Amino acid sequence: MQKLILILCAGLLLQCQQHSATEKPLPADFKTELWYKHSLIYNLDVEVFKDSDGDGIGDFQGLVQQLDYLKNLGVDVIWLSPFQPTPNRDDGYDVADFYGIDTRLGTRADFDEFMRQARQRGIRVIMDMVVNHTSDQHHWFQQARRSKNSPYHSWYVWSDKQPDNWDVGMVFPGVQKEIWSYDKQAGAYFYHRFYNFQPDLNAQNPAVQREIRKILKHWLDAGVSGFRLDAVPFMIEIADPEKKDYKPQFEIIDMLHKYIQWQRGDAIVLGEANVAPEDQKDYFGEDDKGMQMMFNFYANQYLFYALATGQLQPFIDAMKATKDIPSAAQWAIFLRNHDEIDLGRLSDKQREEVYARFGPQKNMQLYDRGIRRRLAPMLGDPRQIRFAYSLLFSLPGTPVIRYGEEIGMGDDLRLKESESVRTPMQWTNAPNAGFTTGSKPVKPVISQGEYGYPNVNVATESQDSTSLLNFISDLIHLRKQCPEIGLGTSTILDTGNPNVLAIRYDWQGQSLAMVHNFSTQTQQLQLPLAGKSDKRLVNLLEKTEVRAGPGGAYPLSLPGYGYQWYRMKL
Repeated sequence: MQKLILILCAGLLLQCQQHSATEKPLPADFKTELWYKHSLIYNLDVEVFKDSDGDGIGDFQGLVQQLDYLKNLGVDVIWLSPFQPTPNRDDGYDVADFYGIDTRLGTRADFDEFMRQARQRGIRVIMDMVVNHTSDQHHWFQQARRSKNSPYHSWYVWSDKQPDNWDVGMVFPGVQKEIWSYDKQAGAYFYHRFYNFQPDLNAQNPAVQREIRKILKHWLDAGVSGFRLDAVPFMIEIADPEKKDYKPQFEIIDMLHKYIQWQRGDAIVLGEANVAPEDQKDYFGEDDKGMQMMFNFYANQYLFYALATGQLQPFIDAMKATKDIPSAAQWAIFLRNHDEIDLGRLSDKQREEVYARFGPQKNMQLYDRGIRRRLAPMLGDPRQIRFAYSLLFSLPGTPVIRYGEEIGMGDDLRLKESESVRTPMQWTNAPNAGFTTGSKPVKPVISQGEYGYPNVNVATESQDSTSLLNFISDLIHLRKQCPEIGLGTSTILDTGNPNVLAIRYDWQGQSLAMVHNFSTQTQQLQLPLAGKSDKRLVNLLEKTEVRAGPGGAYPLSLPGYGYQWYRMKL
């Protein structure tokens, strides 16, 4: 018996040593199932990240080669864009087999090795789950179109006649022509919110729901820590060819949440749901029923309005409108993602103001609502770029960054639609940016101009202490020292200055104050902080201190696009 106890204790000690070697220690009472609240999520597309064999296509072996780079950057979670077999007409979002690995990217053994190597470094992996639609080449659709008697026919949404709303509600207006397309083989119209080669699955069908659960289990068993669920509002809608307004079926979100939690208690769903604040509660749910995370598209749109115009109040209003979420829920916050910057919720006047500043040329705009540029060329001013990243890492929620943004990559506006921001990662100043040793990369590498790989690449910036890469890496590691941001309560302070945003965070007796000047001019303010007047503000960026003035407020001066992170101490 004594020998058995010693063996068990040794095993527990080994587990603790392994844990401490890969993860930063957290407070004793911290719940590890809330890992998504104190993480940095890094989104990448394997196809364009790193090629290991010279065929011009990124692969999982190449990704493994760069895991130490991601670990050193401070990445906690890798979000993988679609990597399953696909005709690749929509950058992999047209999935032809939900259980497989695109052979261009490697084998299942390569994927498993990547998962093992990521796990050894304490990096979690979440993956895109695109179950709103399939490729029209998926064997389900191929069988569904052959006969109405096929068991797969009801897996999709059909209409014998062209619905009246056949051209209403398109996701890609100006590019997409319809949401109901005629299929000659089936002799019927099929429903698709996206391109006509992506028929929507009928998620109301119990057989489809069972299959989705099987897919989720397959990848949870492979070790993923959750899913970025694509196009959630469209996945849960009840499509009726007789009606223009489609009702959402929120029970599907509840079903997926419960199933994922049953399979793996700490796994999460990060939802792509661009919804109005009044609808967010239906997606987050109550009593642990909804998605744990969603992208805060609403606040993001007003953030870009503030960055473009300096008018801060609409952004403050948007943050307040999206603040009331369940305690276990979290917003994912971002500057750029893999799509266009969606400005659809701004007024026409506001959108035109953002266009005028960030996308004045027509080829910079997309779908009559967005901008298809990367952050660095769009903002232009190095001061504002660094200001924007300080803001990103200090806003309420979990920060998400897209590959290449940390080095200030540019865009290629010659490419169609969102392809402009999906060019290969720029590693070195070697041919093809060190992405591939082959002569023909899968997508054009940015080689010319200010943002060409001879000027913008990881190797060069790693050696420059003043580079954007090192600046962002330092911010990421500073953010990890400030758990109050992801875990605490936030309060927007009245600075008395319409150009300055100040947010206070409180968690477990610790307090932070994050201050950002959206103006190009120096701004003075008196920062009000409730509490003991003998507290001082310790500047986490410059290692200086500020003490309260006679009125109890803290006098601050911020240069144009200036920012400071403060911790309150006695």
